[in-house]
Parts: sequence; structure tokens; C-alpha cells
Amino acid sequence: MEKVTQNAALEQVTAITNVRIFDGEQIITPRHVVIKGESIVSVGGDLPDDATIIDGENATLMPGLIDAHVHTSIGGLRDALKFGVTTELEMNGDFTKRGREIQLKNVNDIADVRSAGTAITAPGGHPDELLPDGDEIPEFVLKELEKLSEEDREAMLAAYAHDHDEIPQVTTVEEAIKHVHAQVENGADYIKIMIEEGTVMGAPGLPVLSDEILKTAVTEAHKFEKLVIAHVLTALSSQQAINFGVDGLGHLFIDRPEYTSELVKSIAGSGAFVTPCLVLNSSIIGNPASELASDPRVHSKLSPDWIDILNSSFNTFPQGNMENSFQNVMDLHRAGVDILVGTDVAPVPVPNLGGLAHGASVHHEMQLLVKAGFTTIEALQSATSKSARCFGLHDRGRITEGARADLILVDGDPTTDISDTLSIKSVWFNGSQQPG
Repeated sequence: MEKVTQNAALEQVTAITNVRIFDGEQIITPRHVVIKGESIVSVGGDLPDDATIIDGENATLMPGLIDAHVHTSIGGLRDALKFGVTTELEMNGDFTKRGREIQLKNVNDIADVRSAGTAITAPGGHPDELLPDGDEIPEFVLKELEKLSEEDREAMLAAYAHDHDEIPQVTTVEEAIKHVHAQVENGADYIKIMIEEGTVMGAPGLPVLSDEILKTAVTEAHKFEKLVIAHVLTALSSQQAINFGVDGLGHLFIDRPEYTSELVKSIAGSGAFVTPCLVLNSSIIGNPASELASDPRVHSKLSPDWIDILNSSFNTFPQGNMENSFQNVMDLHRAGVDILVGTDVAPVPVPNLGGLAHGASVHHEMQLLVKAGFTTIEALQSATSKSARCFGLHDRGRITEGARADLILVDGDPTTDISDTLSIKSVWFNGSQQPG
């Protein structure tokens, strides 16, 4: 009986009609999309006689959104999907292929996830300054565990035990090579390096690995054809990362020194992408995301704990200002650098990591990109096709025949008003329409 039900789901045909379609690149002429099973089978063309029709009048259909910088959990992946974020790209955490196999058995109501595994950092280096001291599981993680089903709780504990049993120490070139090999063996989808001396995080003097060690890590990862993304928050560390040959910067430099134009040319010349995480920069300089938190389209979907987090901020670099970040991201954009939407949201609600929440902050990031000077179409591209292309996720990020049926239907027209992305009517994940 179960096999019959599965086959029926694979054969189910749905047509979303009379709808404005943003295909990941632009608004297109066709007004309907047909889904069969897990895939988009046609965009325009004849409507199948057996299709279930969904009328999209006055609505816009878009590819599922991609958050290109998160630290996640089962709950985070669940929240992401509620907001039409169908893929999260983890930049330090548990969800490598091995981690997914341990944690995500029989869990279906969550976004897809890819991961760097454990990032390469110095002993005591970033992100240690953000975490509680000691080896015990932090209170905020225990609090989150209480909310999970027994099966989800056991999976999360198993992953936590694996990650914290032997935290890899990198102090030499040889250990950096070994670390890259270990992440690749665990099924890491890409590799992350940390270049963070701590000033922007309110912890100046953090240890950072030597240039030789970090460059070796990048070179070794490239031998496995893995992208390398660097954590950087300043112009200086951004230039260092480019010198090491990284493929992407996981943040936007928050300062704006006199040599910014030369740095922009260097980044553009390297071909690296940048995930600015403007929502994080805003939080770092002390801005809570209170307007987002008070939006009924947001607070109706998030727990009170996450709403509290949105109403707070990191506030570790109050001397910063958003105008610098807006100018920096526009300089990069005009230079032809691929700008991706990412948030750097934490896996669980952590009191000192405020202003960010899974799913919701992707919409906030697009709003900030538009505020910086992006067109609405450009902001939407940065949350869909650009991230898919940069990370080699060729089955998503576009509405095209044969693509994975990850879709979001919203009331209104986000190409006119970017905040309409939050007016979600329906989400399809891998062809399955999500409840709610």
C-alpha cells in the first residue's frame, strides 16, 4: 500500500496557472508551470488534462530561496522551509553528508542542507569567543533539545557527540591538510576557513592561523575540487583571503578604508563571490531586527524565543555604520562580483547572537540589498539563481523544465515591492506542497 501511495505521489501533476513567474533571472512571458512528482515538467505550453489546477491570480511564483550562509539545526531547517527557503548552506556545523545521514532519517518537513562541516580555525580562535566555556552542552542547546521529539533529540545528541568528541586542532600545515581530508571524508560539500582577529566581534586578539597554513588548506581543498569560503569581516582579512585563493567570502568587510577601491578590483579580478550578510553587519553595529519581528507575516511563523532574538542584536561594533556596508556591497556589485543572499543565523536561539532568524532573515537580507541600491530583480537573483550557480547546485534556483520543483508562491509582486516575498501563499519542496 505504501509503495502505491509513493508511486501516486510521483505521478501527481499540478499546474500553477494565471501567475506572474520570476524564473530566477527575470520575469518571463509564460503564465503557468506544471509540476509532476519532484520536477518541473513544463513552463508554459499545453496544460495536461489530469493536472490539479492552482490559480495564481495576482501572485508571483519564484524558485525556492537559498540561504548561502547559516549554522543550522533540525528546527532551523524547519523554520527555513516555512519562509520558502528550500535550501540552507551551512558554513560550520553538523550537516555534512555523514551528518545528514545521522540526523535527518525520516525527517521530511525541512529545507535541504549542504555543509562545510567543521571550519578550519586556530585553537581558541573564532567562533570560540561566542560559545560558553567548558565541555558541557550549553544551556541554550539543552533548552532546544527539550522541544524535539525523542528521535530528533537522539539524532542531534549523536551529531553533537561526534563533533565534540575530537575537535580537530590545526596548528601546522600537516594538521591543516589532515583537517581538510577529514571534512572531505565526512562528506563536506565545501570547506570553510576562519580569518578573524576579533575586533569586530568585540574580542580583539583572537588567535588566527598563519598565512602558510591557511593557504595550504585552500590548496588542499582545491585538490578535491571543493570550493573554499572564508570568514572575513574586515578589508584586511578579505584581501588576505583573496591572496590565499578562496572561491568566496562569507561576509562583507564592515570597514571602508582608503584602499577599498583596490580591494574591490582584487575581489572582482579573482572571480570570488561575496555573501555579505548585511543582516549580520546591521546586528553587529547594534541594530535589532524589530521591524521584521513585528511583521505579522513573520511573528506568526516563529517561536517567541526567535522573536526575542530578532528584537536583540550582537552590538559588538557600535562604532560601525550601515552606510559603509551599503557602499561596499554596491561597489562589489557594480564591479561584477556575484553577491549571494546569506544570514549567518545561529542553529538555535542564542541570546547574544541577536537580530537573525532562520528563513525570515533571508527576506530581510533582500530588503537590505534593495536599500543598498540593488534592483528588486537583482536581490531576487541573489537569493536564487546566483547562489545555485556559485555552489554548483544545478538542479535548483531556476524555474525551468527539468529543475527540482522547489517553489514559492507569494501574493503581490516582489519585483515592484521586495517585501512581498514575505506574503507567502504556498511553498513546494521537491514537488511536495507544504502544509500551512
